[in-house]
Amino acid sequence: MDNSISVKVNEWLGGNYDETTKQIIKNLQAENELELTESFYKNLEFGTGGLRGIMGVGTNRMNKYTVGMATQGFANYLKKVYGQEEIKIVIGHDSRNNSRFFAETTANVFAANGCKVFLFEALRPTPELSFAIRHLGCKAGVVCTASHNPKEYNGYKAYWNDGSQLVPPHDKNVIKEVEAIANVDEVKWTGGQANITLLGKEMDEAYIGMVKALSIYPDVIAKQHNLKIVYTPIHGTGITIVPETLKQFGFSNVTIVEEQATPDGNFPTVVYPNPEETEAMSIGLKKAIEIDADILCGTDPDSDRVGIGVKNHKGEWVLMNGNQTLVLAFAYLIEARKLKGLAKPNDMVISTIVSTDMAHNVAQQNNISSYGVLTGFKWIAELIREKEKDENYIIGGEESFGLMIGNGTRDKDAVSAVALLCEMAAYEKEHGRSLFDKLIELYIKYGFYYESLISITKKGMNGQAEIAEMMEGYRTNPPKVINGSKVVEILDYEKQIGKDFESGDSWKIELPKSNVLQFITEDGSKISARPSGTEPKIKFYFSVNTKLNSKNEFDEKFELLQNKIKGIIASLNL
Repeated sequence: MDNSISVKVNEWLGGNYDETTKQIIKNLQAENELELTESFYKNLEFGTGGLRGIMGVGTNRMNKYTVGMATQGFANYLKKVYGQEEIKIVIGHDSRNNSRFFAETTANVFAANGCKVFLFEALRPTPELSFAIRHLGCKAGVVCTASHNPKEYNGYKAYWNDGSQLVPPHDKNVIKEVEAIANVDEVKWTGGQANITLLGKEMDEAYIGMVKALSIYPDVIAKQHNLKIVYTPIHGTGITIVPETLKQFGFSNVTIVEEQATPDGNFPTVVYPNPEETEAMSIGLKKAIEIDADILCGTDPDSDRVGIGVKNHKGEWVLMNGNQTLVLAFAYLIEARKLKGLAKPNDMVISTIVSTDMAHNVAQQNNISSYGVLTGFKWIAELIREKEKDENYIIGGEESFGLMIGNGTRDKDAVSAVALLCEMAAYEKEHGRSLFDKLIELYIKYGFYYESLISITKKGMNGQAEIAEMMEGYRTNPPKVINGSKVVEILDYEKQIGKDFESGDSWKIELPKSNVLQFITEDGSKISARPSGTEPKIKFYFSVNTKLNSKNEFDEKFELLQNKIKGIIASLNL
């Protein structure tokens, strides 16, 4: 074992750590040196979004001590920023194993530092935490969740006073304060119990009230209240809020997927509790087919991601990808607001650079301002902050099954998304169509865009290095032709430079630095490469498009676009 790792191990064995932790370390020393090395070879990084990692003992794991030290650093920064002002903080958590323990640990450390803490009495959706920060006028918030990661993981998402995750300069400044905590003895663990207030039903009611106010066609829901909805929380927090929200919207025929209704951090029916995964939605899909439902909705453990299933033009059940859901939601909000006289000349929508360009087409053809930001809803929130004095934010979204509707939250919100998607299904049914029929109509009107992605995981100590090597290869030796089409443009968001291969012109990209590369080909395809900020994986996003003249052409053109993406993947040897 490397000497630096041995030093860390001995510090834990000799320091102020509980006896159970020390015994687990001793067992690993005797039985599993590889696991011990993985647990201590580095410190679990407090990134720009917070912590995320495998649970266990050690500096590279999610545990009481890494969570406590992160919280102490965050508290130190808040006190530097706000001085003598009262610092109010909201703490929430999801259904994962140890999430309640981590949330209580976080609340205790903040409270011991003199902060006024609002701790949710039990698990709640992450977007409700974002709402609560804004509703209560808090300075910050933390939710203990690893979102859609496998059951071994947990995490710690840090939020600022507008309800969004940390952005510059606060993200980097908090990281510095966290890294300055040298050992657990610097953490104030106890002594502030009187500073903790529990949040429960009243906050739920306020949050659901905010979501209900987003409804545009309550009259249509009243007519279609019997819309057959199947909903699965995939063992997560959605069960605490989504059914009641749908009820208050006016829907009376909601079937809960019982096998996945109970919150359970072991996620017994799935490998990945992620509505992006077909497997995670499969039980819900079976139920939707069984009862001949109109729509299937699924949310991830912390209820910020939403997946939907509908019947296609042939009557077959299909799962929508995130871009398709995004386009449907953007179009609905824009078109419905116009029809109801709610549209404003300064309306705006926001999506991310790896999401479908079709969203911009929908907005622009309706004379709505449309912006692209880096991946992550914190960047959508930051742009709202910059523009909210002059422009009216309507909706934001990204391809990874996330939507943020209206101004109640500043993070992706699957609760409001489920409610609005069901309203959309009701609206289309009232007009004799399905959501899939509407999607084809949008393809004819705005262009037929289709997207897909693949993720390549590199585990272990060398994983991040391998991913960095892949990205460097694309930078130093970029492909000149992809799937038989010339690369005409490269966008390097790390270097903040765009380059036109035809003219040789280059320009500065006016977005913060981010390790993303995009290749635009002559036939209009867009290929993006982006290492994950929270996991040892690299994602490749593919976007292709063509013209669709009629519904009759759909199957032929869809196959063409699918084959084009297969060709791109083969061309890049992925």
